[in-house]
Amino acid sequence: MLPSRSSNMPRAFYLVIAAQFVSALADNALLIVAIARLMELATAPWTIPLLKLCFTLCYVFLAPFTGPLADAWPKGRVMLLANAWKTCAVFALLLGADPLLAMAIAGLGAAIYGPAKYGLITELLPAQLLVRANGFIEASTVCAVILGTVAGGLLVSPALRSLAPPWTGLDWPSAATSLHAGMGVVLALYALAALLNLAIPSSGAVYPRHALHPLQMARRFFHENQLLWRDPLGRVSMAVTTLLWGIGATLQLVVLRWAAQSLGLALDRAAYLQGVTALGVIAGSVLASRYVRLEDATRVLPLGIAMGLLVPCMVWVHTPWMAALLLMAFGALAGFFVVPMNALLQHRGSQLLSAGRSIAVQGFNENAGMLAMLALYAGATALNIPLAQLLWCFGLMVAGVMALIMRGHRMACERHNACLESFIKPSSI
Repeated sequence: MLPSRSSNMPRAFYLVIAAQFVSALADNALLIVAIARLMELATAPWTIPLLKLCFTLCYVFLAPFTGPLADAWPKGRVMLLANAWKTCAVFALLLGADPLLAMAIAGLGAAIYGPAKYGLITELLPAQLLVRANGFIEASTVCAVILGTVAGGLLVSPALRSLAPPWTGLDWPSAATSLHAGMGVVLALYALAALLNLAIPSSGAVYPRHALHPLQMARRFFHENQLLWRDPLGRVSMAVTTLLWGIGATLQLVVLRWAAQSLGLALDRAAYLQGVTALGVIAGSVLASRYVRLEDATRVLPLGIAMGLLVPCMVWVHTPWMAALLLMAFGALAGFFVVPMNALLQHRGSQLLSAGRSIAVQGFNENAGMLAMLALYAGATALNIPLAQLLWCFGLMVAGVMALIMRGHRMACERHNACLESFIKPSSI
């Protein structure tokens, strides 16, 4: 059954949004619980960042396999399988496993979940609704991050730690921990997400079967990655979203350092500034979903330069209120910028490859870019580069890379004598 060409979203779309919101909420709460478990075990402080690393590496290393998996079965069922893997991560914690292992298991589930979720949205909706749909996704994801982090804080609070769930009295090899109740709540969230996944109908899309030999899958993935990077629209949207993921991951750490050194804020209050940035992202995402059409997606590229130039302004901000305004403006630009780029990449990827495979390629590049940017930041920190210089270098680098992306896209359009409208054919919309 073909999706409706009206401006109304189908019911299945809202089920996908609800399922991914609950699952992302549980992911972020699980991260806080895993951090608390590491602290409970009195491990070295440098092990805490490894939790996020173990989670993210799965996206990079499993990308050749998650796309074909997402296309092999109805994507709602694949999302259900991914949530099952995530529940295994919680059970591993309950049984006393290393939190790093638990986060790696959860990362496996998340790596499977991404291509299925975004691929299903591409299958359910016509092209002209993808920008609006990505506005919903971006806003719900950011809300899940904020509320998940807050929920995680509550789950590791002394009040909840004092509770003793019924299963703690059973004779099983569970580790001695005060986090059982919090782990149980995360488990319940994943169970709720699984129920929502069961309600998601199949889109009816069927893709050709391919060999599942790991080496052949890796070779095919390398070819698909090249295909998307060689396409003018695929290249510009991929480059932009990869850069944005790197910016977001790095800026999260930069803001914490800046808030401590320039604003004199403690860690808990510094975290509120990240919440303010997230509110800006939500506002920008909603505006983009309402006012930017898919055929106009590349017109938002100059906002990337503006984002880069905003970063050095942090040097002259020394009050929390000014910092909040600046970060909200940055978040709004990022949200308004990323939503059309995501929609363009999903649409072009589904035309060149398939819904699931294109999202797997996108996830691989974005997470690889995030790891690369974090490595650069770690190197700069190890070299003791002053904060002001770091902010200038970071901002100018972002603006410069965006200028190069814009120039390359303009030259590609001139060379092929093509524009966005020629790629998005009326028959496909």
